[in-house]
Amino acid sequence: MSVELWAAKIERALTEEEAEIMMALLPAERRERLLRIQEERRREPLCAYYILRCALQEQYGWREFPQIAWTDLGKPYFPEHSEVQFSLSHTGGAVLVGLSEKPLGVDIEHIRPVSRRSMRRLADVCTEEEFFRCWVRREARTKRSGDGIATMMRSETPLWYGETYYEIETFPGYAAGVAANSTEDAGTVRRFVLRETPQNAP
Repeated sequence: MSVELWAAKIERALTEEEAEIMMALLPAERRERLLRIQEERRREPLCAYYILRCALQEQYGWREFPQIAWTDLGKPYFPEHSEVQFSLSHTGGAVLVGLSEKPLGVDIEHIRPVSRRSMRRLADVCTEEEFFRCWVRREARTKRSGDGIATMMRSETPLWYGETYYEIETFPGYAAGVAANSTEDAGTVRRFVLRETPQNAP
């Protein structure tokens, strides 16, 4: 099976009705966790889980979220459906969701200013674009392996046997990538944009 991907660019705030609909579809634990964070920080994670919910219905016909659990190092999974693996990522103004039959990791980052010192210390690069391409690769690989976020701060290792990584095109100003099993093909990226509604629209 190929890795299936969904990317969304979010250009406006969610309406109260949209947020309520998305929140109601979440598993109870996720809903309670999101309600504990500031409202202005809920948009991207809400959209990520909504897209995951729609992707699961599209791919498998599931009408409800299955139970989600986490490993000791924080990797999410479906305990009742080991045949379905997923990964989520969100950054300012965009989200990325991936599905596969085998472990995978996805990451998307908005390219933004970073100090030269941080770029050199963390990635040994000179531009923000190079830095976030490196950061995305590290985070996607960490999500795939489930080794925990602390491993990202170490020197990056070559790809392991059976591991593949590829960059994907999503939206201008963003870096994104997928770490997966080497036998899997890169699937089509379904792209969506949540745009501002024109004020003169009927």
